[in-house]
Amino acid sequence: MISVVIPMYNESEGVDILYDRLIKSAETWGEDFEVVLVNDGSADKTFELCMALTEKDARIKLLSFTRNFGHQAAISAGLCYASGDYIAVIDADLQDPPEELSRFINKCREGYDVIFAVRRKRKEGFLKKVCYWAYYRLLSSAASIDIPLDSGDFCVMSRRALNALNALPERNRFIRGLRVWLGHSQIGLEYERSEREFGEPKYTFTKLLNLSFAGLVNFSYKPLRMVMVLGVFVACFAFLLGIFIFWQYVTDTTVLGYNPHHSRGWTSLIIAMLFLGGTQLIGMGILGEYIGSLFEEIKGRPIYMIDKQIGFGHDEIIYPGPTFVLAYKKLHGHS
Repeated sequence: MISVVIPMYNESEGVDILYDRLIKSAETWGEDFEVVLVNDGSADKTFELCMALTEKDARIKLLSFTRNFGHQAAISAGLCYASGDYIAVIDADLQDPPEELSRFINKCREGYDVIFAVRRKRKEGFLKKVCYWAYYRLLSSAASIDIPLDSGDFCVMSRRALNALNALPERNRFIRGLRVWLGHSQIGLEYERSEREFGEPKYTFTKLLNLSFAGLVNFSYKPLRMVMVLGVFVACFAFLLGIFIFWQYVTDTTVLGYNPHHSRGWTSLIIAMLFLGGTQLIGMGILGEYIGSLFEEIKGRPIYMIDKQIGFGHDEIIYPGPTFVLAYKKLHGHS
């Protein structure tokens, strides 16, 4: 069995196109399959169109959230409900071509647990491509694990890897980082990311910024260490500067036109205060990101709320975390 998880948010323009291309591609896999559509609180007719697909095709299953919980939450929900031996994740906008899945599935059959997609070429604006290029390299250099460059959520996983991923307790889930952290056998396959065929990009600048912070905060302590190093550097610089000014004052020496006996020093004082204040605010901001992430984890709220689930044959709501293992065993009759 092959499961295909597809998060959807306001994708009504392309639901039928996605279905036609996916079904045509699935005919080449030589296996039974299911498609898990996750409606992430869409405000258009995405839910109605997906409902129509479930009525037409029993292989289509649908989860619908009570509101918009975000892309990573939608993927996480789909992964919890997928029942296949191989599980694929693709976006609904067809930038991840369904036709590429056969290559990934064949590679999974060779024994790899995770086959992730590496974007060979982006068909996006120059500024966006530069930002993505810089972020992935920043994340790779800062992370405590080796997160592959230019890889997204598009992937195929084995059931073994998926069960381990779903059992992880994090609420702020950065899927592409968590699957690397698992350490199972992994390999990347290059593909050319297509242009969006319909609709508007759902990842706004703010959402991309939140995702980037989630990746850095969840997989690296280096920002905190950088703040400490910067603080040590500023303190040492201020100490040496103080010694230098004291020497000037004692010897009545003028350096670069400055003499502590003849200058009031208001400009240099204000600059020093602004510099120190700026570094403190940067440090507090970085520390705040980690504290905020910790606060979200401590609250323990579920990362999504399901309004409707259609086609699964059970009413239980499954969440990632330690309880996932028990729920999966219960639903699938494993001891």
